[in-house]
Amino acid sequence: MGDMYREIMVKPDTPLGKRFLKTFFPVMTGICVVIGVILWPFLIGALAFLLLSVFVGPKMDVEYEYLYVNGELDIDAIYSKQKRKRVCSHDMEHLEVLAPAKSHALDSYLNKQGAKYEDYTSKHAPEKSYILVFNEEKGQKIIAVELDDVIIADIRRIAPRKVNLY
Repeated sequence: MGDMYREIMVKPDTPLGKRFLKTFFPVMTGICVVIGVILWPFLIGALAFLLLSVFVGPKMDVEYEYLYVNGELDIDAIYSKQKRKRVCSHDMEHLEVLAPAKSHALDSYLNKQGAKYEDYTSKHAPEKSYILVFNEEKGQKIIAVELDDVIIADIRRIAPRKVNLY
């Protein structure tokens, strides 16, 4: 039996506010440096904007990579195409339900208090979005992702009663 390996990249649209701030921080750094030559207290502002543009700016441009290997789904966030961070990893043995985002099979899970919800979709293709509900020690975790038909078929092979495609 062959191993199942699938990789999917998802790029969410960057909101206008984040795009504005990503260019605003370096511009304000330059302006504060120029004014700081005359009035030295502006150099403190330049340092603050420089720190914001170095540490906060790259976090505003994010992509998600799904890596599905033999029943395990790993989700990584890639910031500014430079830094990768593992945001979650789940085994399909702990899967409670998988269904399309608009499915009524999810109503009881989405309305439950205390469940942790995480969205790793592009937010512009809701027809391709799926919700996965996992049981963990801390409670239920609800994850929104954009999976393809090959991954859905493999999860259905592993846990056929937990996959709802309607």
